Amino acid sequence: MSEQVADWLGLLHELYPPAEAASWDHVGLQVGDRSWSVSRVLVTLDVTGAVVTEAAAEPGTLVLAHHPLLFRPLPSLTPDTASGRIALAAARAGIAVAAAHTNLDVARDGAGTSDPVVRVLELQQVRPLTTELRDGRDLKLVTFVPPEALDTVLDAVAGADAGTIGNYERCSFRVRGTGTFRPLPGSAPYSGEGIGEDAAEDEWRLEVVMPRSRAGDVVSALRRTHPYEEVVYDLYPRVAGAEVGLGRIGVLPKPQRLETVAAAVRERLPAPHLRFAGDPDREITTVAVVGGAGDGHIDDALRARADVYVTGDLRHHVTLDALEQGLSLIDAGHHATESAALPHWIDRLTVAAGERGLTAPVIASSTPTSPWR
Repeated sequence: MSEQVADWLGLLHELYPPAEAASWDHVGLQVGDRSWSVSRVLVTLDVTGAVVTEAAAEPGTLVLAHHPLLFRPLPSLTPDTASGRIALAAARAGIAVAAAHTNLDVARDGAGTSDPVVRVLELQQVRPLTTELRDGRDLKLVTFVPPEALDTVLDAVAGADAGTIGNYERCSFRVRGTGTFRPLPGSAPYSGEGIGEDAAEDEWRLEVVMPRSRAGDVVSALRRTHPYEEVVYDLYPRVAGAEVGLGRIGVLPKPQRLETVAAAVRERLPAPHLRFAGDPDREITTVAVVGGAGDGHIDDALRARADVYVTGDLRHHVTLDALEQGLSLIDAGHHATESAALPHWIDRLTVAAGERGLTAPVIASSTPTSPWR
């Protein structure tokens, strides 16, 4: 059986969970069908018309981009917009397009888009520049069960993949309490004194965790085995353990001049269009980094007491304000700071694909997408 887009999406989402993307972001499959065959995976920073042409040279190419092709909502899918024109061209050629954007930015273990600068400067004591809680990949199911049905219900939801934590299954929390109700005409109560009579019944509150993707099957299993006519349950998103960090901050092995730090980033990232703001002779010890467009995180760099902030797409007045507050800046360019992460991304996908038995090659697009020359 040939590999399908769905197989590669599963791998992508395992490595870079969509739940770790920002709430405003659009990640995952953007063009194509999950059932389409995949012969190769073409990795690019941006999806342009030229990238789609490159992909179309080999049928079954899945384009995997960092920047989503469909980022801003489209009122209609027509050739009247750049993204609409590219999306239509991809669909006509049978080219699937998927994206990992802010969920790639925050990736751990040196796999995020800010990590190439960390490696270039050999930063130490590295930590995320910002952290926040986002909904995790799991849900918690809470329901209320009479004592005699407790094990039957737990067995059923566990059989649908709820209640598994690590190497343990049938994991649950339960606490005893009292449920109250008054059955109305037309109801068929499981217990109680009869229609119109108040009832107070012994019940267990049962809690189990489950993957979001299994919610439908778990709820079906619950409804199928629960003895009540009306099954009461709640689903809660779990945020525990879903702390994600954007950007990086660390210290240089030894203090260096600002001009020396800028030269290292320019030459070794590389970032041919790099510019910096601040006293060239300023001694730099602490460096903050956000790959891509990062002027919205200058306040985070200031709060972290960074000496210099490395990012891209810095605006004139924002830069002046940062300098007034004592922060030097290095604008290495949006494309340079993020494209440097693509080789590591390709390596990580290739290794993980091999572990899953996926054999389609993961290769870098040969089409340049930086608009600047």
